[in-house]
Amino acid sequence: MQLRPLGRTGVQVSPLCLGAMMFGPWGNDDRADSVRIIHRALDAGINVVDTADVYSGGVSEEIVGEALEGRRDDVVLATKFFMPMGEDPNSRGASRRWIIREVEDSLRRLRTDHIDLYQVHRPSPDTDVEETLGALTDLVRQGKIRYLGSSSCSGSQIVEAQWASRERRLERFVTEQPPYSILVRGIEEDVLPTAQRYGMGTLTYSPLSGGWLSGRWRKDAAPTPASSARPGARFDMTSPANQRKLDVVEELARLAELAGMSLIEMSIAFVLRHPGVTSAIVGPRTMAQLESYLPAAGIELSTEVLDRIDELVAPGVTVNPDDNSYGAHELTPAARRR
Repeated sequence: MQLRPLGRTGVQVSPLCLGAMMFGPWGNDDRADSVRIIHRALDAGINVVDTADVYSGGVSEEIVGEALEGRRDDVVLATKFFMPMGEDPNSRGASRRWIIREVEDSLRRLRTDHIDLYQVHRPSPDTDVEETLGALTDLVRQGKIRYLGSSSCSGSQIVEAQWASRERRLERFVTEQPPYSILVRGIEEDVLPTAQRYGMGTLTYSPLSGGWLSGRWRKDAAPTPASSARPGARFDMTSPANQRKLDVVEELARLAELAGMSLIEMSIAFVLRHPGVTSAIVGPRTMAQLESYLPAAGIELSTEVLDRIDELVAPGVTVNPDDNSYGAHELTPAARRR
């Protein structure tokens, strides 16, 4: 795979990033098989692996740590913190107290003495971003992490964090991790151009929109249960927004067939085509799924295919707003009404 610059860090990463959310009880509970999948991804040229403390309650990090034994130096290792890791209300979030404690647990599970990219899983409405950046800056100076990243931030939150870093002379977020797919294009309007202006790398997740672009959900397909890790509203087939998604998927499947590729390949290649995207996170549960993702890294979509995609889903549009992972707090009734 032809490597790409991770923003302005000087680090080079593969266009596909191996997401580890499905390794462990949330997806593939066979540890040996999960390790084999990780090794196959590395052998295929993927050099960046992304996980999170919350994935399967830490088991994903443990599996990644096991798989990287002897290969750690060849990998850009990314993980995330923020989500609840227990009933204690202080075992979560973006506070200095939690960051300093949780990084040690992630380092232990990952069997490493440093994390290349340590990311805030979600922006916190309750914690001053300067506190978060200050704690992360200390970890950089201690050598426990190399770079800071954010995830699911709005354009304004990206700007605020960059301003705070500059004003307080703190380490800055060098990457953003937003959702992006043919069906979820909201970040094209603000998040991607904002990240580009600040020279940030972008690791986009869910290029198959939670399975919608894998062929799993089609009008003529039998209903299948969604993972317990996925929000129900995104997979309620009776909702008008999801009915619209089914219509779009049918057209996209025909377009991919005419272009001589699978829907999966076209969908991932579409994400990689945007100049603001550094790497697309793919999260296989099985070896077969990984193999279906790999060819996308070498596909160049024609102008005709891209134009047709734009006709089906206009740039900057998310077909079902429930698929966005940012803006939920700002749009609650309590935040909008007096």
